[in-house]
Parts: sequence; structure tokens; C-alpha cells
Amino acid sequence: MQLLQIDAFTDRPYSGNPAAVCVLDRPAETDWMQQVAAEMNLSETAFLLPESDGFRLRWFTPTVEVDLCGHATLASAHALWELDRAKPTDTLRFHTRSGVLTATRDGDWIELDFPASPVVQVPKSIELIEALGVSPVFVGESVLKYVLIEVETEAEVRQLQPDFVKLKLFPIHGVIVTSASDSEYDFISRFFAPMMGIDEDPVTGSAHCCLAPYWGRKLKKMQLVGYQASSRGGVVRVRRDGERVVLGGRAVTVLRGELVV
Repeated sequence: MQLLQIDAFTDRPYSGNPAAVCVLDRPAETDWMQQVAAEMNLSETAFLLPESDGFRLRWFTPTVEVDLCGHATLASAHALWELDRAKPTDTLRFHTRSGVLTATRDGDWIELDFPASPVVQVPKSIELIEALGVSPVFVGESVLKYVLIEVETEAEVRQLQPDFVKLKLFPIHGVIVTSASDSEYDFISRFFAPMMGIDEDPVTGSAHCCLAPYWGRKLKKMQLVGYQASSRGGVVRVRRDGERVVLGGRAVTVLRGELVV
């Protein structure tokens, strides 16, 4: 079975968010896929199984299967086009736990059609705020069980040093910390998910399903560009489209191999 490692949401190797993509030649057991994901030890490993009208797509962290993952979907689309499993003009269809997702090419960018996940304001959790060490101006939560926290400045986002031991105790799937950007981007963010086995995710597509409607409404813009300010960093274009969000990113293959067991 073909296995690739791809850096997503970047045009440079060894930046963005790495994902493993395994193209299955037959259906696989869930336990086996989880073991492979643990072996890869990346934030996400994607498994693709050809179907009559597209591909079955599942995503695993080293510890759990997840309902939605942007960067591993971007990596999966990139892999299929690079392996000539699809024509450049094809719209790829992925059957997932979050419904049917599609991917199309726009030059060297890949665009993903994902469900929007707006946040609703919730009371501030003093314990969560203390674990992050932030001074929030807004706290909200989405149906993805992501908490979104806006802070005043880009510097506060970049300098953040959460207490991951304390964060791991909260019954949520992840925390987005964000602010308006001081540079060429519309907004900046970071994403933490120690409760899902990932202290800090380098670039998170699903988080931008929350960030796009949030910043689109605040900035009164339909199209925005976000920068996720992890140590690897990555750029995500977002476009609001009703109850959907179009995520745009680039990707680079850094490894090709064959999974033999």
C-alpha cells in the first residue's frame, strides 16, 4: 500500500503541518489503522479507500480517530493528484464522518469545501484561562467542541506558553487562540489539543471552519487569509459560502514509501 508524508498548508518542505496518507488496496480494520497512525506519530494519518464515486477517507491522530481534519484532507487530495489517481481537472469526493467533502485545484492551490462551524459565546472558564495564561476579549465554543478565544494582540498569540498538563483535563477537543494580524494576514491563530494527543497542532484546517465565520463577521469580509503561528507555521485561505467554508492551501510531498504490514 502506498504511503506518503506530505506537508500541508505550505509551499516549502519541513513547514506547515505534516500528514501521512495511506492509499488502501482493501478495507482495513479500525484497530490496524489506529496502530499505523501511532507508528507514524504525526498529528494525523489519513486512510483512503477507493469507492465508486470517490474515496472513503478516515483520519487518526496517534491516539484517536477524529471527525474532521483539514490538513490531512488537503494532503490526501495532493497525494491522489501526485500519484495520478485523479485528473487535475477532477473534483475529488471524500466520504467522511463529517459528510461528503470535496477538493478542487486552483493552480498550485487546493481548495476544500468544508462545513462551517460558527462559535457561540460562552462564559469564561477561569481554570481554562489560567491554563492558557491569556487575557481574553471573547470566548466561544463550536459544535466541533473547539473553544475559540480572541485576545488583543498578535504578540500575545505568538508568545503564548500554555500549561498542557492542565489543558489535557478539559472535556473539549481543542482550543483556538486568535487575534487580528498586524502583518499581511487578516488574522493569526494557534491551536492546542493535548486532550486529543496533540499539544500544539502546526496548522489546523478544521479550526479555520470556526475562524472563517468568526473573523469574516468581525472584519466584514467574505475572503480572508489566516496564518497559524506555530513553530512550523502555515497559511490558510478561507472563503465563506453560506453554511460552508472553502479552505485553500498548498502542499509538498517529502516522503514516498510502501506500507508492507
